[in-house]
Amino acid sequence: MSQVPVNQDDRADEISLRELLATLWRGKWIIIAFVIVFAGVGVAYALHKPNIYKASVLLAPAQDEGGVNGLSGQLGGLASLAGINLGGGSSNNTVIAKETLKSRAFLRDFIRRHDLSVPLMASKNWNMDTQEWSIDEEVYNPKTGEWQKNKDGLSLRPTNWDMVERFRELLTVRDNKDTGLVTVAIASESPVAAKQWLELLIKDINEHMREQDVQDAEARIAYLEGKLRETNISGMQQVFYQLIESETRTVMLANAQREYVFKTVDPAVIPQEKSEPKRALIVILAVMLGGMLGVLGVFVKAFVQNSRQPNKA
Repeated sequence: MSQVPVNQDDRADEISLRELLATLWRGKWIIIAFVIVFAGVGVAYALHKPNIYKASVLLAPAQDEGGVNGLSGQLGGLASLAGINLGGGSSNNTVIAKETLKSRAFLRDFIRRHDLSVPLMASKNWNMDTQEWSIDEEVYNPKTGEWQKNKDGLSLRPTNWDMVERFRELLTVRDNKDTGLVTVAIASESPVAAKQWLELLIKDINEHMREQDVQDAEARIAYLEGKLRETNISGMQQVFYQLIESETRTVMLANAQREYVFKTVDPAVIPQEKSEPKRALIVILAVMLGGMLGVLGVFVKAFVQNSRQPNKA
């Protein structure tokens, strides 16, 4: 009778697997200890993290069908002859507005305008009972309205850089490439502040873009009026009159339009549920990390013990 040869590699693999499981079983208490310690640390960390609430608003580019943009397109050739640029329409304004919304200069002015430096940089937490910020008096003195000083006598007043970077950590601007809609969100320990700051931010960016376009249009009107006084050619005068009319209409419609660049599709509301931290996920990850480190510790201990046995012999 022929015998089926036993594969030595399979037998070695079986022995190795047995040794592996035996090593893990012998070190089970080490693994359990790691898991318990890391689970405790994870729970403590998760409970220590404050609740963060996120308010969001859904925006659509405010387009002016048949209005200023359409007229600018019709007069674009005439404007180029006169040596001026009427602009690229609402799509370009939307792109510029999104970038301006995240820009350092705009956020610096926004923080100053609405006096957000103290809640941004000197608050410890949000008191849900009193609906007020708890101020760290070691950083800012609410009674005198002055920033404290450090051991070297330097003021703890935050710089514009620090405040803008802090606000950028709270701000999220996300585009939907399919629909063209924009979602802007602000995260904060205070659900009330998250909604209020977001509404102020959208209002200010619309106002900022409106003022900038009005200033540009008024500057172009002044330029065209100067060119009009310099020429005696009736054909060119007619061109200048049409361009001045276009720019005047731009100013009038901009001043009459409340939502100039972004039109609110879904307004911001006070969030009722926290967005973070994910406490259960933190604990699960801590337990997994503790288990992996425990297994690694058992293997390292077994390797050290095995490496010492020949020396003892």
